[in-house]
Amino acid sequence: MSHAPGDALKHRHRTIRAELAARELDALVVTSLANVLYLTNFTGSAALVVLTAERLYFLTDFRYVTAINEARPTSHACPDLELVIVDGSYDGALAKLLGSLKLDRVGFEAAHLTVGRHTWLTDTLARESGRRSPLMATEGIVERARLCKDEYEIRTLREAARRLAVVAADVLGDARAGRTEREVALAIDWRIRHGGFERSAFETIVASGPNAARPHARPGERTLDEGDVVVLDFGGVYDSYCVDLTRTVSVGRATARTREVYAAVREAHDNAIAAVRPGRSRFDIDAAARSVLDERGLGEAFGHGTGHGLGIEVHEDPRIGRRRPEADTRDEYVAPGMVFTIEPGAYLADWGGVRIEDDVLVTADGVEVLTDVTTELIEI
Repeated sequence: MSHAPGDALKHRHRTIRAELAARELDALVVTSLANVLYLTNFTGSAALVVLTAERLYFLTDFRYVTAINEARPTSHACPDLELVIVDGSYDGALAKLLGSLKLDRVGFEAAHLTVGRHTWLTDTLARESGRRSPLMATEGIVERARLCKDEYEIRTLREAARRLAVVAADVLGDARAGRTEREVALAIDWRIRHGGFERSAFETIVASGPNAARPHARPGERTLDEGDVVVLDFGGVYDSYCVDLTRTVSVGRATARTREVYAAVREAHDNAIAAVRPGRSRFDIDAAARSVLDERGLGEAFGHGTGHGLGIEVHEDPRIGRRRPEADTRDEYVAPGMVFTIEPGAYLADWGGVRIEDDVLVTADGVEVLTDVTTELIEI
C-alpha cells in the first residue's frame, strides 16, 4: 500500500465526484491500476473501483484482502471503502455489483477497457436488467485530477528527487572505460535499490559511443572506450511515485565535438527551465528548448518532446512537446503543482548523442528544479 493520508484521498474522491455530477453520471468504474492507486493507495496487481456519490466499492481477490484490512486503522486508510471480494471473474463480480446498485448512468474509462470486456459487460448488464446498459464512455476523468499534485505528492516527489540526486553522485562515476553498458546499467539499478527506492522506474539506459544516437537504446555488451559520450538515463519509484534523470558523460577527455554538442543541449535545457511558470503554454516551453538547438544547427537532431509528466506513472500528462495542428490542445497551460521533466537532446548517427534531463515542479511564482545534480560536462 502507498501512504497518501486519508484526508488527501477524501479530497481526491470529492474532485472526481464533482466531475461525475457535472456529467450527470451516477458512478465511475475505474479499471486503470494507476488510477485505482491514486484513489485508494492500493499497489497490488488486480483491483477495480466503482466510485459512487456515497461509497467507494473496492473489488479485489483473496490475495489482497489482508493488506486492505490491515490498512483500515491507519492514517492512510481509504475513506468510505466497501470491500467486495472477487471469487472468480472480475468482470462477473463487477456486473453483479452494478446490477445490484441499479444505477442509470455509469462512466467507464474508455482508454482502459478493451472492446471485448466492454461488449461482455454491456450485454450482461442489459440481459440481467432487461433494459439498456448504463455504461457511458469517459476520457481522462481521474488523469486530469492527477495533473496537479497535492501536498503529499509534492513532498513525496521532492524526497524521491533528493534520493535520486544522491544516487546520481555515484552513478556518474560508474561509466568507466573497460566496462560494458550492461555492467554499468546493473550497477545503477543496484544503487537505485540501495538508495531506498522500491524499484527502477523503467529499464535503465546506458548508451555509449554511436549507441548514444538512439534515444531509447538498451544497454548491451559494447565496452566503453576513451572518447565515448555515454548517455545515462535512470529513475526510481519511491512510495509509488516516479522520478527520472539523465546525464551525459565523457569517458576520458571530451573531444571538441562533444563539448560543442553538450553546450548546445545544456543551453536548451536551461532555456526551457527558465520558460516554466504558471500560465505558460507547454508548447512554448518546448519551443524554448527547440529554438536553441535550431540556432546551433541541431534542430533536426532533436526529434522527441522536451518533457513528460511524472507521478504514479513515469510517463503521464502534461506532455511538453511541439504544437501539432491536428492534436487536441486542451490543458495547454502549465499550472502550480504540475511535475514534469525537461530533457532536450541531440542525436547524431555514427557519432552519438547528448541528453540532459531534470525534474521540475511548477510553483505559484515560477519553477523549482527537484533534481539537484550538476549539469557540467563530466569527464570520467
